[in-house]
Amino acid sequence: MIRNFTLDPSARLGSEETLEHGLPRAYLSRCIDAETALARAQAACGVIPQEAADSITQKADVSTLDLDKLRDETEIVGYPILSLVKQLSGTIGEHGRYLHWGATTQDIMDTANMLQMKKGLEVVREKLINVISALEKLSSEHKATPMAGRTHLQHALPVTFGYKCAVWLSSFYRHMERLEQLESRCLLVQYGGAAGTLASLGAGEEGVKVRKAMALETGLQDPPITWHVARDGVAEIANFLALVGGSLGKVALDLMIMCSNEVGEVAEPFVPHRGASSTMPQKRNPISSEIMLAASKSLRSNASLVLDAMVTDFERASGPWHLEWIAIPEMFVMAVGSLHQAEFVLSGLVVERQRMVDNLYSTGGLIVGEAVMMGLAPFIGRQKAHDVVYDGCRRAIEEKLTLLEVLLDMPEVTEKIPRKRLEELCDPANYLGSSLRMVEDTLASSGSFQRS
Repeated sequence: MIRNFTLDPSARLGSEETLEHGLPRAYLSRCIDAETALARAQAACGVIPQEAADSITQKADVSTLDLDKLRDETEIVGYPILSLVKQLSGTIGEHGRYLHWGATTQDIMDTANMLQMKKGLEVVREKLINVISALEKLSSEHKATPMAGRTHLQHALPVTFGYKCAVWLSSFYRHMERLEQLESRCLLVQYGGAAGTLASLGAGEEGVKVRKAMALETGLQDPPITWHVARDGVAEIANFLALVGGSLGKVALDLMIMCSNEVGEVAEPFVPHRGASSTMPQKRNPISSEIMLAASKSLRSNASLVLDAMVTDFERASGPWHLEWIAIPEMFVMAVGSLHQAEFVLSGLVVERQRMVDNLYSTGGLIVGEAVMMGLAPFIGRQKAHDVVYDGCRRAIEEKLTLLEVLLDMPEVTEKIPRKRLEELCDPANYLGSSLRMVEDTLASSGSFQRS
């Protein structure tokens, strides 16, 4: 996690919050936070003198580091902590000998990573709440706005735009639930020593007490056992981000198709020159949706790397751990950047109600073929009704007539269903099922998580 994200092309998809927390200086600061928290915890447990912990806390600061020297030594050692401790010990002076007491490199790096991920998840939470608020507004305002529901990219049955938004919304409610659950399960302090046994602090319970105190100092959870080769917590966080990305990708893909000229049911918020083309002045490309879709793919790809990093050997991994250094920082950049784009799009989405209605009626009632079939089924049976209406739909397409016009010319239909009832069945606005109720039920669960 020492990479400077500002030099990474993927940073263009990110946000200021994640870029700041991903800088080398910021990561080293978290490493120092882990070291000073350990010193305070050890002093509280009587392992090192209190004045040593005070001195370490006061004097250990990222501003004192020679970053060029640290970078060069990290290239040789492979990890930054040895060089970090050496430099900080010199700055601290006499009490520097108590720095990093009984710890190993991975203790500090894992704890620093957890502190970064804790902060990153706070940003993700804030962005999720903003996206949820935008979707709640769209779901409520367009609860009864009829539009064509599509399967296999073709008209299927009528829905409402509020229903579509509430389907999106339901997944983000679940993401908030997942986030609240994983924070206590996955954000764990790491302190185990060379092989995880805390043997450097003796054979008693001293090491466990220090770990518990360190958890209090850092605001992380105290695990019952060292987890440095049990990486499921990190993998859960990564896959949570991938799940969020998957939901954002679904929203993005729907919006991109709905933004197309032929469909024209929504448009991304208008900002002068946003989505413009260098050669086609008429273009208004769905830029935010495109970024969300790209980020979704990247998140899913990186999640697989973190799953691979779970397969570690014995009591200290010989390499898989390094995959997290590549994947996790980029995932937070991508996730927060994508949520930021979603917030922008959904908060200012242009909804073309009339175009939705026009598209809904564009097939001349074919979209409610199921309604007619179900209306006819009680009289002649479902399968026979399906065959009759199928034939009617075929004729409507071939003869370029409305479904109602064809059905009125079919005695097997008119003998069973009066004209007025046929007209009702052939009106798409009358075939919305329980969609309005589902929107209401979804919005009713909005208070199931804390927004602050």
